Amino acid sequence: MLASFLIALLVSSIVTQITVFCTTIYLHRAQTHRSIVLHPAVAWLFRVSLWLTTGLVVREWVAVHRKHHAFTDEEGDPHSPHVGHGGGDGWRGTLRGLWHAHVGWLFEYSSGQEAERYAPDLLEDRGMVWISRLFAPIVAASLALAFGLGYALTGELGGALTALLWGGFVRVFFLHHVTWSINSICHFFGRRRFRTDDQSTNVFWLSLISFGESWHHNHHAFPRSAWHGLRWWEVDPGGLLIGAMKRLHLAWNVVRIPPERQAQKIGPAAGRVAL
Repeated sequence: MLASFLIALLVSSIVTQITVFCTTIYLHRAQTHRSIVLHPAVAWLFRVSLWLTTGLVVREWVAVHRKHHAFTDEEGDPHSPHVGHGGGDGWRGTLRGLWHAHVGWLFEYSSGQEAERYAPDLLEDRGMVWISRLFAPIVAASLALAFGLGYALTGELGGALTALLWGGFVRVFFLHHVTWSINSICHFFGRRRFRTDDQSTNVFWLSLISFGESWHHNHHAFPRSAWHGLRWWEVDPGGLLIGAMKRLHLAWNVVRIPPERQAQKIGPAAGRVAL
């Protein structure tokens, strides 16, 4: 039983890491912001990995995030903790805002209608259209993959069910909450150093598990930067993998922000904790 649990945990860890890498590099940096151009074979590898591990509707994810950048922390932002259903006076307003930014917006917001305006490029992608139509089967395949790996590695039904729990449901739970934490925590707690018209923050303790996504204030200051960690100590696993792919000629047109341009945007909020 212990062996089955450890195998399931290993499967869950590997699949989770693959999924987070695909999300930050392919979905966010390449598809949403066009910060890099991926070799077609690498792009399809990331795309297939996302099909099998999340079943995400890519064009809706991209559309929502682009709208978030268009209206960051203003009316129209799909998931700001400060406006709309977010924010308010006192601790109740604070909790209501954080809840809305983290997960509450999903129950109130229809992302499908935004694709035509914010992701027209993906509406013309036949592969993306096909994926969107097969959303339910892909999600089922994602869970079946975890179950099948568990059975193949242990030869037991118990091992397969344990893998389904940890490599399927727990993995999906973890991935979504890490992503939602960028929406909520990284617009409420943390540090800032650039002049921006929003309340985005950098949160260092989220950087490893989010693969660099929690250098969110850096990202809002320079949305097209392929690197979110802009200082040597700002650990950005996604950026490190992009650098490796560039050296291997698997990625090109990689956008980097020179130090001189960064220095021009440093503002009076530098070093302050945003609350």
